[in-house]
Amino acid sequence: MRHHPVSFPGASGAPLVGRLTLPEGEPLAWALFAHCFTCTKDIRAARQIAGALAAEGVGVLRFDFTGLGESGGAFSDTNFSSNVEDLVAAARFMEGEGRPVRLLVGHSLGGAASIAAGGRLPEVRAVATVAAPADLSHLSAKLIGPLRLADGLVRIGPGVFRVRPQLLEDLAAQRMEAHVRALRRPLLLLHAPSDDTVPVAHAGRLFAAAEHPRAFVSLDEADHLLSRPEDGAWAGRLIATWASRYLGPR
Repeated sequence: MRHHPVSFPGASGAPLVGRLTLPEGEPLAWALFAHCFTCTKDIRAARQIAGALAAEGVGVLRFDFTGLGESGGAFSDTNFSSNVEDLVAAARFMEGEGRPVRLLVGHSLGGAASIAAGGRLPEVRAVATVAAPADLSHLSAKLIGPLRLADGLVRIGPGVFRVRPQLLEDLAAQRMEAHVRALRRPLLLLHAPSDDTVPVAHAGRLFAAAEHPRAFVSLDEADHLLSRPEDGAWAGRLIATWASRYLGPR
């Protein structure tokens, strides 16, 4: 497979930096990958899922949301809604390049954003998520709880990020079950029973809200970030197999 860097304007106008993972030969379809909260396009799970899709002939764009990784803009000005708008901007960029996005794939909060964006993108035929939350208030609780530092700083993993009240307000305003009902696309939910960041019960709530066709696959002993190399690759293969039914010519 091959990799190609790209850049395009995000929803705020700041440049977003992405990477195309290209299969050998002409792509059968194009997918768009949304990374987890405060992650980047280059985390192991994103690279492995993109690679597994490319191995099955699907080209993938993964990019850094505004204010993260190599992308421009200020993270403190972003929220869940701006992530959704960045996804829409990425899909529009791909469409302008003659690469219409047929599949959305999202990890954790990126999965929730993919569900919310999918209903707004008529060219998208299917959505797959990994460890997506059904209720974003759990993230708000973490941001205002023990992870909160002084002056609006929040410690997340090894990093420290500045957040504003608007982020918490936007998270609290989201109703994921409503986003799922509005999706009206085939939905695949991948989730590990042992996930201690977003409990697997979230997948049950999303599944219950989704229309058919819908599917749930247990990721067994994987952790939330798919830290083990075999887990990210397996998730990618599962997505590729499931999505193949929806990505062919119509």
